[in-house]
Amino acid sequence: MSMNNPRSFDFLGAVAIVKFPRGTAKTEKTKFAFNLMKENKSIKSVLEKTDKFKGRLRKQETRYLAGEKTKEILYRENDCVFRFNIDNTYFSPRLSNERKEVALEIKKHSKKNDKILIMFSGVSPYSIVIAKNCKNCEIYSIELNRAATKYAFLNKDLNGVRNMEVIQGDVKKVIPKLIMNGMKFDFIVMPRPQLKDSFLKQAFDVAKHGTRIYYYDFCNEEDLQRIIKMVEDEAAKEGKRIKILNVKKAGEIGPYKLRVRVDFVVI
Repeated sequence: MSMNNPRSFDFLGAVAIVKFPRGTAKTEKTKFAFNLMKENKSIKSVLEKTDKFKGRLRKQETRYLAGEKTKEILYRENDCVFRFNIDNTYFSPRLSNERKEVALEIKKHSKKNDKILIMFSGVSPYSIVIAKNCKNCEIYSIELNRAATKYAFLNKDLNGVRNMEVIQGDVKKVIPKLIMNGMKFDFIVMPRPQLKDSFLKQAFDVAKHGTRIYYYDFCNEEDLQRIIKMVEDEAAKEGKRIKILNVKKAGEIGPYKLRVRVDFVVI
């Protein structure tokens, strides 16, 4: 197909999610969907991505094009399996390598009974990949979206994970409760959505000497140093000294727009 080729598409288990150029005719979309299924026998359903992920709950809209009429996905990665609804929960297969890399980093530096906090955990892909790689650690997984939390509990059971606690709620409300219970964490992972608030204050509130934090943000390539300075300024504001360990471009999310990961330790 020529001018109506999709800009991008993702395979999530047996479902393909396709994004078409603006103005593509419905007949062309349907034709592409059926051809995609014909060429990829493992694809049982094709959906069109109609909008971007929106808001703190990171919801999107998809439209059925061909195959089975379902929006529930069963997806496998990193020796784990995840079930979720594509419209009311957030999941990015493009972060599969990120999840594995962070899990192995934590495994490399963790000790028995270390506590690991994952904020904005969605259906718990980071949490579960980390839990299966760090079986002697305790994982705490916080998510605001109730639908995603429901799937997080399901995914915990599907993967036989026992060293993980799923917490539904707003990070800003959950963290004070953890503090009241005397909780401090050895590792904090922050795969946050695109919001103005960095939530670094909440991370520093439950960090201690030696805590490693994996912080995600979004910026244009020329603004990378601004993100690093912001992290350092937030640390100073909370009376914390930090050392930047690594800064990684963790994927493009649009033209000249990057997802970045800043790894640092509280010293």
